[in-house]
Amino acid sequence: MTALATANDDVTGSTAAPRRAGRRANVLGWLLVAVLLVGIALLSLRLVTTAPSLAGVLNPESPGPGGAKAIAELVRQQGTEVEVVRSRTAAASALEPGGTLVLADPVALSDEAVLTLIGEADRVVLLSTSTRMLDLLELGTGAGGLDSVEAGCDRPEFAAIGEVEAERMFTPADDVVGCFRSTGGGAALLLAEREGAQLSFIEASRMLSNRHLTENGNAALGLALLAQTDHVVWYAGSFEDGDRVADEPASLGDLTPTWLTPAILLLLLAGIAAVWWRGARFGPLVSESLPVTVRASETMHGRARLTAKAADAPHAAAAIRSGTRARLARRLALSPRATSAEIADAASDRLGIPRGSLHGLLDGMPPVDDRELIDLARRLAELETAVDTAHTERNRP
Repeated sequence: MTALATANDDVTGSTAAPRRAGRRANVLGWLLVAVLLVGIALLSLRLVTTAPSLAGVLNPESPGPGGAKAIAELVRQQGTEVEVVRSRTAAASALEPGGTLVLADPVALSDEAVLTLIGEADRVVLLSTSTRMLDLLELGTGAGGLDSVEAGCDRPEFAAIGEVEAERMFTPADDVVGCFRSTGGGAALLLAEREGAQLSFIEASRMLSNRHLTENGNAALGLALLAQTDHVVWYAGSFEDGDRVADEPASLGDLTPTWLTPAILLLLLAGIAAVWWRGARFGPLVSESLPVTVRASETMHGRARLTAKAADAPHAAAAIRSGTRARLARRLALSPRATSAEIADAASDRLGIPRGSLHGLLDGMPPVDDRELIDLARRLAELETAVDTAHTERNRP
């Protein structure tokens, strides 16, 4: 009795150990899933409530394809100091007499803020254009784009640039000088004096990007625009620095009530708890012995019932013909890969009947209904019987 009890304890212990290990693995797996779900939820809320940035458009600190770090470094190599600022206040403080203010399309700034910022500088270069800025500064009108042009003006800094692929063309106003003119009269670069500053206006978000800077005369154009003074203040603003937020539609984060985020997290935790509660009810997997073999008759009957239920006479006929061809090839001493024509020829020689009828029987048009299927099966069975009979008579002593 003692030996039997000890053996039972050993079996119980050896069985319980894998179960405890399996439960610990399940607990760790569910905890990992919970951490991932919470992290994804927090990241989604962060992306929704964070204001987008404008620094990606010709960002002088970005080495990406759309950034402008390459042209900024080229300007520095020419001896010009490039100072990158993120706010209007910093831009106004950094500007020096005779310096250059560089900015892309300031979509987050109101008209008054744009004019005030331009008035703080002696020289301004707008590298990304918009119809709003074109009208605000009264520089002219749009006139298409994508044109190969040369300088075509008397400004010496642009004389040696050569040809560039303009992104947008303009029709200059009367008091505006147009450079890089096309045959149609449009100009890619507008030069004017506005708010006491010398203004250069060009669509260069593609030409001066890191990806396309080495094409045509893009690098020379960038140096001609940006390296004419000793100090450049590059304003790379964002929506947080803008003063048009009140006029813009409210974002999803602004419309979301403060209690929604805790509620989402609470529902997420409740869902994880429910999954854990339901999953904990299931025990470890139990192996079950399955039959090693299945009788061929069961497989045949099962496939026959499925075919009959589907009422697929062509598919059933194809299966019957395939079996008949395999059996006939074996009885006629042909290769298992013999074609229908080869089997029909051999059977025709053995039975002494025309080949054409056997060709159609073994590989002809499929039946369209059960009546034609039954007739085909009967004729194939008769053919096999006839071949067997001829084989027996041929081999009879």
